[in-house]
Amino acid sequence: MPITIDPHNTPRAKAFELWMNSPMPMVTLTKTFNISHLMRLGKRNKLKLNMLLCYCIGKTASQMEEFYLLPQKDKMLKYDTLAINVIVPNRQGGINSCDIHFTDDLQQFNRDYLDLTKKVAETCESSFLENDMVVGTSAVIATEIDTIVNQYTELFSNPMVMWGKFRRRCLKTILPVSFQFHHVQMDGMEAARFLEKLQNTINTITI
Repeated sequence: MPITIDPHNTPRAKAFELWMNSPMPMVTLTKTFNISHLMRLGKRNKLKLNMLLCYCIGKTASQMEEFYLLPQKDKMLKYDTLAINVIVPNRQGGINSCDIHFTDDLQQFNRDYLDLTKKVAETCESSFLENDMVVGTSAVIATEIDTIVNQYTELFSNPMVMWGKFRRRCLKTILPVSFQFHHVQMDGMEAARFLEKLQNTINTITI
């Protein structure tokens, strides 16, 4: 359950003053990841690449305090749990949104991912978790994409991780990833640290 806190009593007080009323407070960093280990892991264990990427994002974000804070107008919300949002193609040819509670247990996260995305695809109804801090994801796999830049609505200031189709280069599998974040929530230094930690998670994840 989130609690409302005074942003001026947080380490993000100065950022709140500088960026909360900005017409475009979102920032995007792009990094090309080596996902070779993740591809092998998924193939050996028959796990979906998208699920593994979502798990790695959740595991990395859960270790950084910035991801538990969400700026909203004149206040800040503080969460104690995270969820990963995925966009699900539904049976009618459209898309829906699906929040998946993050757990460090990969097998449990995989079960939840498969069950929830299947339900959303079949019912064509989005599924949201109100009590989790949500990290958005979007996999635009119809083509190779170098970067996806800022999108913003006042209704959605959550961080978002986006990617396109993976590429094979020199015996490696690489994936350019765009990370969009609200400047009140974190600065470029923390965002860059997240991307570095995410690569390490991708390199070291085990079953």
